[in-house]
This record gives sequence, structure tokens and C-alpha cells, in this order.
Amino acid sequence: MRILAVLLATTLLAPAQTVVEEPRPFSDWLADLIADARSRGFSEALLVDTLGGLQPLPRVVERDRSQAELTITLDRYFRTRITPRVIRLGRQHLTSEATLLRAIRTTYGVPPSIVLAIWGLESHYGEFTGATPVFQALATLAWQPRRSEFFRGELFKALTMVSGGYIDAKTMTGSWAGAMGQPQFMPSSYLAHAVDFDKDGRRDIWRSTPDTLASIASYLKGYGWIAGQTWGREVTIPAAARETLADIPMRTDGCSAMRTMTERAPLDTWRERGVRLKGGAALPISDIPAALLQTGGHSFLVYPNYDVILGYNCAHLYALSVGMLADRLQ
Repeated sequence: MRILAVLLATTLLAPAQTVVEEPRPFSDWLADLIADARSRGFSEALLVDTLGGLQPLPRVVERDRSQAELTITLDRYFRTRITPRVIRLGRQHLTSEATLLRAIRTTYGVPPSIVLAIWGLESHYGEFTGATPVFQALATLAWQPRRSEFFRGELFKALTMVSGGYIDAKTMTGSWAGAMGQPQFMPSSYLAHAVDFDKDGRRDIWRSTPDTLASIASYLKGYGWIAGQTWGREVTIPAAARETLADIPMRTDGCSAMRTMTERAPLDTWRERGVRLKGGAALPISDIPAALLQTGGHSFLVYPNYDVILGYNCAHLYALSVGMLADRLQ
């Protein structure tokens, strides 16, 4: 997944300046990592093949500190990521992969438009999967103190993938953050959610379109996707309605992006308090639970499936773009 719930980006504005903790010398840190991996039972040959002689990648550190989901507005992000070509290619795949997508929907309950939107955003429908050596990227980020525990765990999952024969270490490339294949799965996500949908004996998210698309749907189902429900909708809040919403509290649970939304209330509650569709019409009558998300001058009512998309990547720019691209592919 395009850094699959790893990029804990949450706001649409650049973060405040913080003091960056300096890491240990990389060679010392790497020696301790290899010793830890050896104690976990990984073979010496595997450790030499994957971790021997690694050096950190400065550009990975730079990218980690300047994620797009943290530094640009929703409108700009959407314009640069959801281009006419992305929409056109998505609609083409909706037709060319119709039989496969129906089978995936039957199996996992996830609609084709959502699966294709994630595929399009993560790797431009498989065109760009990243060329950064995964072990080098993960080691760089695990060495950095900011999220060292998470990426150290991903390093061990990557070792498990190679030792299990899922992929050869030499061809294990991905994004700057170690996300792999067409759905940009982190190693832990691959082990938990990748599937062999074409039944060739391999969970191949690098070359197999059936495995790629089914693995995306498998991930979403694993995070609680509710079949038959959409992700949300853009709304407008008339000035007179704003005062009536003041008593709806903000969420206190979930990933950081979730905590910038309100608690859920039935859609009828929002309707009764004056929230309207983007075009000004009344909201439909429904008791589906919805949370209010306001960002970059836009307001959205988002449903439980929106939380599932945030499980793929905890950033509102990303999740909203998935939802809005999916709407354009239907």
C-alpha cells in the first residue's frame, strides 16, 4: 500500500518545527540490528545477503520529513494526483478488468471503483512501483529515531518474506518508505493480506493484476469494509447550521487523522441540523453513521468505510482522493 497506514500524515498544512533527534552512528546501529535478527533465528546467509554492507539513503530521510500529505492543500493534491489521464485509465481498467473485478467484489465485498482508485493512486495502475532497495529504505528509516520501532519491525517482516521464498532479496524494490509492488504494501501488510487470486501458487503483487487487485480488496475487508456502503460525500454547512453542530465532540480514538474528525452521528442528525449536499439539496434520509471532516475549505460527511481507507494510509489527502477518484470511475 502506498505506505499503507505507515505514513501517519494527518493535517493538510506543514507541521510545526520540531527538534530532530540525532541517530546513533549507522554502523553501530546496523551491527546491533544484525545481532537482533540473528537471535530471532534468521540465517547468516540471509543476513549477509540482505543487510550486509548497507548504507543509509539521505533522500529517504528527506522524503520522510516532507511528505506530500503533510505539505499541500487538498485542491492542489487532487489536481496533481487525479489527472484526466488517471481518470481515463481507471475507466478503461473498469471495462477491461470487469470480470476480474466482479469476482473480487463477490469475494471481498469491495466495489471495483474503490479497488481501482487505490491501484491508481498507489502505482498509477502498476506503472510505477518504485526502484528503491527495500532493505536499504527500511534500514534508513529504522535507524532514524522518529519511527524506528515501526520500521525495525518491518525489516524483520521483510526478512521473513525472503526467508519464506515470497521474493528474492535482489529484486525486492519499492518506494522510498519500503512499500512494495503495485498496491504498495509494507512487508507486514503483504504477509497479512496479499492473496494468490490467480491460483498460480504465488502471492505476486509485483506482476499479477489479479493478485494485486484482490490483495487491495483483501486488505480493505480485513480492516472492516462494509459491503454496500460508500465512503462519504462532500457537503455544505450553511452559516445558520454551524451553531447547531458545536455540541458534537471530536473523536479521541483511532489514528491521528481520525482524531481530526467529529464523533459519528446518524446522517439524519446532520440533516436535521442543516447540513446539506454540496449542491444545496437536502441530505438523503438515512441512519448511516457519519462523521464531519472539515479541511482546506471543504466539508465532508464520511462513513465507516472512510476509516477503512485511512487504514490503508492515515492521511485525509490520500483517503479523500481515493473516495473522489472512485466516484469519478463509477
